[in-house]
Amino acid sequence: MLGSDQHNIMDFNVKKLASDAGVFFTRAVQFTEEKFGQAEKTELDAHLENLISRGDGTKNWTEKILRQTEVLLQPNPSARIEEFIYDKLDKKLPSKTTNAELLGQYMLDAAAEFGPETPYGSTLITVGEYQKRLGGAERELLHTSATTFLTPLRNFLEGDWRTISKERRLLENRRLDLDICKARVKKAKQAEAKASAAPDFQETRPRNYVLSASASALLSEEVDKAEHELRVAQTEFDRQAEVTRLLLEGISSTHLNHLRCLQDFAEAQATYYAQCHHYMQDLQRELSRCANSVGGPHSSAAICPNPVSSAFLSGPSAPGTVVSSSSSSNQKPRTPTIEQMQLPVTGARKAKVLYDYDAHDASELSLLADELITVYTVPGMDPDWLIGERGNDKGKVPVTYLELLS
Repeated sequence: MLGSDQHNIMDFNVKKLASDAGVFFTRAVQFTEEKFGQAEKTELDAHLENLISRGDGTKNWTEKILRQTEVLLQPNPSARIEEFIYDKLDKKLPSKTTNAELLGQYMLDAAAEFGPETPYGSTLITVGEYQKRLGGAERELLHTSATTFLTPLRNFLEGDWRTISKERRLLENRRLDLDICKARVKKAKQAEAKASAAPDFQETRPRNYVLSASASALLSEEVDKAEHELRVAQTEFDRQAEVTRLLLEGISSTHLNHLRCLQDFAEAQATYYAQCHHYMQDLQRELSRCANSVGGPHSSAAICPNPVSSAFLSGPSAPGTVVSSSSSSNQKPRTPTIEQMQLPVTGARKAKVLYDYDAHDASELSLLADELITVYTVPGMDPDWLIGERGNDKGKVPVTYLELLS
């Protein structure tokens, strides 16, 4: 009994394989004849053709934008390959030190060897710390961009577009089957018409008349069968065309989703460059103070201060400022708090905070994105900074983090 079942299963598989091979061969013949103009081809309606063209454009440009964004964020091809392998293995990529962070660490190590109390060593510490901050901002950009921009684009290509491609291949097969059925109907009708137009010259004989009538009935039956298959093929083609159309119309939703992702990506870049701009301004002020200190009469003992914050309200020190060896070696420069500075207020107005900002010392005010604060300036203040007030809290805030309201 078991052997009989296995035989039947094997027999069924062989028949199915032979049938599939026959269908594939017939479709291949139809496709080839269409290419050489020897067979008629059913054209899709204009709306569906436009949707297909739009879908292909979306897929092609999404691939290009995705690849180039990956190159922009990670220029190292080996690192990109490693990220691709981890992504395919569905494993989390180990956290890596950015180039700026690595450079900053090298500077700190060099300062430890040369002596942090020396002018060169203290400057290495200052620049190294800011390089590490830049590296941290870059790391945040990479993470945010991957989450909000790269992943949605990749999900579209590996998810939605694969489904659309599968249904389009099925639609093409249904179209080939439809055209094959149309050709069969045409051939069957031509054979039936030819038989009717040229009857057997001996059909007056009873035996030949019976044979001729039998052949005519067979031809008529063949036409009926071909027409039935054509109706079935037409129904399947129409159904598959509708499925494909609905999927392709979903490309509009894809565009809206990618639009939001693009806005998030641009916002992440804006935050990153604003942070870099702020860090580099602070670094320039620190280096300016170092240069002024070294230029003084006791420059041999002058060192750069630690990079806490050098964005003083009064801006960088005037050229030629003298820093005594006793004051520079015994204590760090202290940034005065806002409450200690009694200066007249100029041009108070409201401002919207664009990005989160963490105060570096007591003179600055921490900010939260989207909150409203009051800002104003004071005479002699660095133009890149304003005084911000939130209730009883007051402190300096960077202009690049604000949208001034009228």
